[in-house]
Amino acid sequence: MAHQTDTMALPRRHPESTLPVLTALLIAMALQLAIPKSYTLVPRWPLLVLEGLLLLALLAINPLVMSRRTRFGRYATLVLLTAITVDNTLSALVLDIGILSGDESKDAAVLLGSGASIIITNVIVFGIWYWELDRGGPFARHAGERAYPDFLFPQMTTPGVAPPDWRPTFIDYLYVSVTNVMAFSPTDTMPLARWAKMMMTVQAMVALSTAGLVIARAVNVLG
Repeated sequence: MAHQTDTMALPRRHPESTLPVLTALLIAMALQLAIPKSYTLVPRWPLLVLEGLLLLALLAINPLVMSRRTRFGRYATLVLLTAITVDNTLSALVLDIGILSGDESKDAAVLLGSGASIIITNVIVFGIWYWELDRGGPFARHAGERAYPDFLFPQMTTPGVAPPDWRPTFIDYLYVSVTNVMAFSPTDTMPLARWAKMMMTVQAMVALSTAGLVIARAVNVLG
């Protein structure tokens, strides 16, 4: 067991770039603007203002690389992710209820565009959640503070497929999020922690219900 712990321990490396994460956040915020107001329960502008302020704060703390570890930065990230997740999930719920009740738009382009925006936002925000929570987050992974992973990547268990100092970055977690939505199950990366299994379940349920109902409704409209 001791040998397994040593094998999975993440070695220290250069700090991770923040640019992929910040770019993903900006895309998620832009997609929120693409979702019609009829799919929201509350005005969206206060949420976008909050997200903009938190994003600026994160940029000020770590503009290029994850070099400064602050409690404010951690909490700001969690607040930002929670706000986007709740808003996007509620939008999916409103859209689903509208389709089931027959009150939804008869414009197939609007339906497909709205559904796509919700699903892509779902992929982005859960990818950031996985990146932020696995092994305590990017700073904790960089410092090697936790021996046991919450996600088991194939590079951790298969010798010779990656450098000995390999560690997951945001792109790896985004890929996990994409495959979870497309396959509605884990593919090459296994969730080990209970929180990871539950979050992947919620993500897949939101994506499946939205995609299924939107496509069915759009086909019905076009037909």
